[in-house]
Amino acid sequence: MRLVLPRLYVILDAALATRPVGGLAEQLYDAGVRLFQYRDKKAPAGEQLRAAEELTGRLIPRGASLIVNDRPDVAVLAGASGVHLGQEDLPVEDGRAILGAARVLGVSTHNEEQFRAALRTSADYIAVGPIFATGSKANPDPVVGTALLKRLRPLTEKPIVAIGGITLERAGEVIEAGADSVAVISDILRAHDPAERARRFVELLSIPRTHAAS
Repeated sequence: MRLVLPRLYVILDAALATRPVGGLAEQLYDAGVRLFQYRDKKAPAGEQLRAAEELTGRLIPRGASLIVNDRPDVAVLAGASGVHLGQEDLPVEDGRAILGAARVLGVSTHNEEQFRAALRTSADYIAVGPIFATGSKANPDPVVGTALLKRLRPLTEKPIVAIGGITLERAGEVIEAGADSVAVISDILRAHDPAERARRFVELLSIPRTHAAS
């Protein structure tokens, strides 16, 4: 059965959040967000686990999904929905061995070669980016643009998540280029009113769109 992801995928990056992520997640849920990722590149494992447990407690009972960045062990212990792995994290199949078959596993890719390699794994969805210039990472990979999405879309029926510099103004074109979902960080977390910004994303992304022809 093909995995279907919500159009909006909000990454709760502890380094960028201007308020505690637990309360923020609930506000975003109330605004219509149903898919979240918890990301904290600096916190020790125990702190990550406590934060992930809080988020699962707030979100999972309400029908939302929570993905944990980098750490399949934390995802399992916290009762999260799954894990997202980067190119420098555990290999996908090692992550899957920890995670099990029932939870979702996503993987980041930054070019066609990495994307094709990800297709040969058990990853449930594949992220592609950065689509645009991004300020959420200290050493981002080269910008790939929407052209790469258009080229990759015909290669798979697995969900493609676009990430990197995606704003409300650009989200529509990213979906039309071939993405199933847009991962958003700064444009929501740094907004004056994150919940209202998320609500506008949900409204925009609810408009039916057709992927561009390859």
